[in-house]
Amino acid sequence: MPYRAPLESYMKLLNDVVGYDQVAGTGRFAEATPDTVAAILGEAGKLCEEVLSPLQRNGDLDPARLENGVVRTSKGFAEGYRALAEGGWIATSAPEAYGGMGLPLTVTTLVNEMESGACLALQLNPLMTQGQIDALDHHASDEIKALYLPHLVSGAWSGTMNLTEPQAGSDVGALTTKAEPNGDGTYAITGQKIYISWGDNDFTENVCHLVLARLPDGVPGTKGISLFLVPKLIPDADGRPGVANSLKVVSLEHKVGLHGSPTCVMSYEGATGWLIGAPHDGMRAMFTMMNNARLGVGVQGIGVAEGAYQHALAYAQERTQGRSPEGSIIGHADVRRMLATMKAEIHAARAIALSLAVAIDMERATGGAEWRARAALLTPIAKAFGTETGIRVSNTGMQVFGGMGYVEESGAAQYLRDVRVTAIYEGTNGIQAMDLVGRKMMDGGEAIHALLDEIETSAEAARATLPGLAEPVWQAAESLRETTEALVARDPAARFGGAVPYLMGFAHVLGAHFHLRAALADPGGPGERLAAFYIRRLLPAHIGLLGEAKADPASLRDLRTEDLVA
Repeated sequence: MPYRAPLESYMKLLNDVVGYDQVAGTGRFAEATPDTVAAILGEAGKLCEEVLSPLQRNGDLDPARLENGVVRTSKGFAEGYRALAEGGWIATSAPEAYGGMGLPLTVTTLVNEMESGACLALQLNPLMTQGQIDALDHHASDEIKALYLPHLVSGAWSGTMNLTEPQAGSDVGALTTKAEPNGDGTYAITGQKIYISWGDNDFTENVCHLVLARLPDGVPGTKGISLFLVPKLIPDADGRPGVANSLKVVSLEHKVGLHGSPTCVMSYEGATGWLIGAPHDGMRAMFTMMNNARLGVGVQGIGVAEGAYQHALAYAQERTQGRSPEGSIIGHADVRRMLATMKAEIHAARAIALSLAVAIDMERATGGAEWRARAALLTPIAKAFGTETGIRVSNTGMQVFGGMGYVEESGAAQYLRDVRVTAIYEGTNGIQAMDLVGRKMMDGGEAIHALLDEIETSAEAARATLPGLAEPVWQAAESLRETTEALVARDPAARFGGAVPYLMGFAHVLGAHFHLRAALADPGGPGERLAAFYIRRLLPAHIGLLGEAKADPASLRDLRTEDLVA
């Protein structure tokens, strides 16, 4: 099933739901008018439909492989990457000073979603590069920026992030990779990193690794970690890739999905690196890249969900089974329920991700602290809910196919296999939830209550025209407010057992809010009907989720290991 860019849905969300007019109204992004954005997304959509979508199965059936120390990529991936680079799609939001388009992140978010829906395995490469561009732009020296950013922005070079080690997964502070000063301003990096997405390829001139390592005087834990830029090929005096650095790809992981994306075990053997940011401040610099990637990964989940939905919808419209008023299985009530659930959840997750992108753009354009707080609050929700939506929708898509969904030739299973890792990498969804009830509640819930105030005000205004939809949204926001107050009153450690259901309950309420806004913009139309489905059938799940979030922590804490083993 060919992928089709959902451009109409994008523009309705931008214009009617997430407040993109605020972004276009700033001086920084004044030229990115809705009409301009529509034209840009249209061109990106054509690329995704015509160039990237045909590569989806190639990546799965012709995996990346390691041959004599060189990564060989899937058939067609080099050509697909070149199309992305030549079109400028790798650096749509990168600084214009280094060759980027300087567009709002909101636009890049939608471009990334389309690329993910068309071919997630290839899209992961430019996503890593985008994050590295952001990190270098914020933390690198002017000399490093001048040398590396133009090559990364053009797509001639690609970027990676190197955090994880065999003994240090989510516990980054346990890393053992060392950085020894060479005496000339460079450092010798020694250690092994695992799970490095696109750690090498055969279509860019150079691969630039951002590597976390510890200096000799670095204290234990995350406070003693520094960040280094370690290129595969050391640039010469003219800035061209020169001699090979002392690093190599040891092996590629054999994964459940994303076969076209090489996940590398990297070995650094006294490799030459350059310090990025201040010594022992590597986590702050790396978090710039990670926060960029967390929105990007949430959007990966949404893109795959869209692809899986389109695939299932086409099958449901063609497949005949039993008696149906439609003549195909789409007329059966349960098939219609599954498809409606898929579409409604995609709409909710996409709106949450775009509202995060809008907040980031507004903070960059205005410097407003309220926008910074909003972006920080929405980041873990967008990442976790977007990826969980990708998993749920892809799984439901297999169910729509019935027995054929379990047969690889149908292509339905690939969506689920590819998207499953998104709930794990860039901070597991459990860690996102802990961040939400931990760091994001350090203000006493102020940012959360500000958002809930907006939801309730919007619902109150909608009571005059859509009372049957507005009232449940207002009540759900009140339930979320009460749960938030209960969690804020607890010791932070006592919140963690209910963190995941709290995040998911929060996302359900946000999704209902955005569906209600879409309904107001489309009274009597598809927007109102889809909102009615979501609010009446899916929103009620928040009650159980928030109830679990508020449950007595002792019900989890008092479980003993033997209770789980028995």
